[in-house]
Amino acid sequence: MNESLITPAGLARLSEELQRLKTTGREEIAERIRHAISTDADPTANADYLAAREEQALHESRIARLEQRLAAARVAEPDAENDVVDLGERVLLRDLDTHAVLEYELVGSFEADPTAGRISVESPLGRALVGLGTGQVAVVEAPKGLRKLKIMGIEQPVAVA
Repeated sequence: MNESLITPAGLARLSEELQRLKTTGREEIAERIRHAISTDADPTANADYLAAREEQALHESRIARLEQRLAAARVAEPDAENDVVDLGERVLLRDLDTHAVLEYELVGSFEADPTAGRISVESPLGRALVGLGTGQVAVVEAPKGLRKLKIMGIEQPVAVA
């Protein structure tokens, strides 16, 4: 797997998730398996047992994916000295066509979660924003045509303890 950039906050989020999955997550699934075995002499015919084992396989797969991602991650610290959009920064935008106000945090590709306002610096919008400063307009090719987004503000990330 190629090296991937990640923000300090993203590293902390993924590390916390991995720790939770390896401890309480595994224990919860093991408890469901133990309970299913205790209720049926033949666990292989028990739907609860089979469902818990399937969940266990998915759970272990998620752990393996997180370990791979963390092993390939390179923490990128945003440059607090510059006044342009960079990885890890929160950007306030105004859509010049709809006048909607949007707010995004630019993150590494595997910590992106558009529903939570985190977009990848490698996405079309992320690439259009990186390097621009407050007051500048990013032009982004979208499925419905070109979008013009004016940068209203750039906020430095909060340091992760």
